[in-house]
Amino acid sequence: MTGFIGALVFLTRVPIRTRRSLDTATSVPWFPVAGLLIGAVVGGVAAVLEPWASPSVAAAVAVSIGLLVTGCFHEDGLADVADAFVGGWTRDDRLRILKDPRHGTYGVAALVASVLARVLALGTLVSYGPRVAFAGAVVAHGLARSGAVGTMIVGRPATGDGLGADYVARLAHRRSALGIAVAIAASAALVGWWAAVAVGVVVLSAWVVSAWSTRRIGGFSGDVLGAIEQVGEMTVLVALSIVAGHHQLWW
Repeated sequence: MTGFIGALVFLTRVPIRTRRSLDTATSVPWFPVAGLLIGAVVGGVAAVLEPWASPSVAAAVAVSIGLLVTGCFHEDGLADVADAFVGGWTRDDRLRILKDPRHGTYGVAALVASVLARVLALGTLVSYGPRVAFAGAVVAHGLARSGAVGTMIVGRPATGDGLGADYVARLAHRRSALGIAVAIAASAALVGWWAAVAVGVVVLSAWVVSAWSTRRIGGFSGDVLGAIEQVGEMTVLVALSIVAGHHQLWW
């Protein structure tokens, strides 16, 4: 359970006390499971508010709670990637911008698009009922972090230092694959065969962002992994909201 606790400490701002030393590399396999739990919090808030608030308000509050729980951890990576990959002219420029704590126009625009897309998509799911909203949020968060972990397994870091390189250096591939499998199984249990759509969307979005990163800086970084999570979360919610509007997904 040390790895799971480490994943929660790393991915959230929840104050967790532990006497054991936490290793980020051993926590990575638990990222998808931690994502399921974070999604349960977000989806739970949306489900609880569904009888009392409009779908858009319920979704906005739920997404905001998610931002507070995670401390905008992945959002920061998305903004850095947008600034660096769109605004940087050379590889050195892009790597420098990735390390800059400030955000520019492209980063802010990416953040707005991310939050807006998630609120609108989750709001659509809320309109179909609390169970649909809960399931959609859990699936989106769990699979999005699975996409980031999958990138660590098959990809290569852009540089020899930094968070991305630290992840890969001591990554337990089998345990990481097992964590991804748990997230996929949980998704299938929640949304049935439509989990295949969500998995396909995550794989495609992770591949697109990873390929873009390889062309821009020669591999992935910690910020790129955050961007992969964000794009995966957005696309899964959007995909499920579209499918829910045309088919009876579950229940």
